[in-house]
Amino acid sequence: MRPTLSQFLDALPATVPSNLKALVLDMAAACRDIGQTVNNSAITGKQGALAQENVQGEVQKELDVIANDMMLEPERWHGRVAAVASEEMDTLHPIADGGEYLLVFDPIDGSSNLDVNGVVGTIFSILDAPKGRAVTEADFLKPGKEQVAAGYTAYGPQTTMMLTLGAGTFAFSIDHDRGEWVLIRDQVAIPESTREFAINMSNHRHWEAPVRRYIDECVAGKDGPRGVDFNMRWLASMVGDIHRILTRGGVFIYPVDQRASGKNGKLRLLYECNPIAMVIEQAGGTATDGHQRILDIAPTALHQRTGVVLGSKEEVARVTQYHG
Repeated sequence: MRPTLSQFLDALPATVPSNLKALVLDMAAACRDIGQTVNNSAITGKQGALAQENVQGEVQKELDVIANDMMLEPERWHGRVAAVASEEMDTLHPIADGGEYLLVFDPIDGSSNLDVNGVVGTIFSILDAPKGRAVTEADFLKPGKEQVAAGYTAYGPQTTMMLTLGAGTFAFSIDHDRGEWVLIRDQVAIPESTREFAINMSNHRHWEAPVRRYIDECVAGKDGPRGVDFNMRWLASMVGDIHRILTRGGVFIYPVDQRASGKNGKLRLLYECNPIAMVIEQAGGTATDGHQRILDIAPTALHQRTGVVLGSKEEVARVTQYHG
């Protein structure tokens, strides 16, 4: 019988704090509840947009707010979380005095896919909290290499969670018959080479030269300088595209571009790129912003954006080389 998430955590070395293991279980329970809410959203009429924007200037879906509010419920975290930060909030939200950890998350990644029944997900990052004082925004501004755990849950045909605590990436899925998260892939490994890329081609005219060069070479196929045919995939959900890459390899690119809205990138460093980069690296892949390792970037703002290139090592290295 497949081990449950609880059994998996119990088998980790004693150097992994018990409260961190417990927090991962709390996070998994929150994702289970969000997943059920997502599954029922068409029936409950919770898929529509609200007449309001988040701090990013993006129109919020009702489910964005519902999932965010679920993550703010103090009883979920049993005193282990001092404060949280989210894509949907201007600043941090305190949870419990004395909590050992900070939680950063995107409650519903890809919410534009809700009404077409596309893949959406929850992305999360866990950091150490300061001791003996109140949490400030500055406490969240840590390079991604300081994360103690990270992951995401994809709400698709299966509800699947990718998780890392810094010693490999592991996949779990909910067994509804048992009511448990169970291990489905041990030590996930991304193939080093690939012939598949994920990018929003509609932005081609806005990209900088290195990205245009790379994609044009891929699209040229056997007749081009690469001499092989590539496939393009794009789900408009980072979680969905990353999950495919973790399953069969590939490269995901959301670059900076020449528009005012894209000059700093589209995706958020703290609660999208850092946790995904940690998951990718722990599965043997690579993640850069086109110039440097994502996990080495020192954040200066809670909602800082960045370009991102991540996935199979050979292709990420090529894109990064073209930027060099």
